[in-house]
Amino acid sequence: MAYLWTKTFHLVFVIAWMATVFYLPRILVNLAEVAGEAAVRERLVLMGRRLYRFGHVMFGIAFVLGLALWLHFGIAGGWLHAKLGLVVLLLVYYTISGRWLKKAGRGGALPAAKTLRWFNELPVLLLVAIVFLVLAKPF
Repeated sequence: MAYLWTKTFHLVFVIAWMATVFYLPRILVNLAEVAGEAAVRERLVLMGRRLYRFGHVMFGIAFVLGLALWLHFGIAGGWLHAKLGLVVLLLVYYTISGRWLKKAGRGGALPAAKTLRWFNELPVLLLVAIVFLVLAKPF
């Protein structure tokens, strides 16, 4: 029963973190498009900072619960290493988004809105691969 509760909460916190991974780049797109509107820009930066902090907490809890699944319940296999590699790529993606947000908060330039829109699609591909690995456990 403890395994199921741990896995359930791990998934809930992963979903919450993925929401931030998907939404933070949308805030960046909006920031890139609001040139000259200081009040809107300020509000978007504030929203982005709060979302980024929230995402850190969600990732941290998901990480701890995932660690418990691995260490306490013995989850293992080659698929897990591949999944963790993709999760690291998602974390790098999230970190890049956060750095761009901080740069925008200091008044720095962001990539073009079109570039950010393409950037926003990357985590979908990674998530599909992660879910496949978890469900299929192909190796």
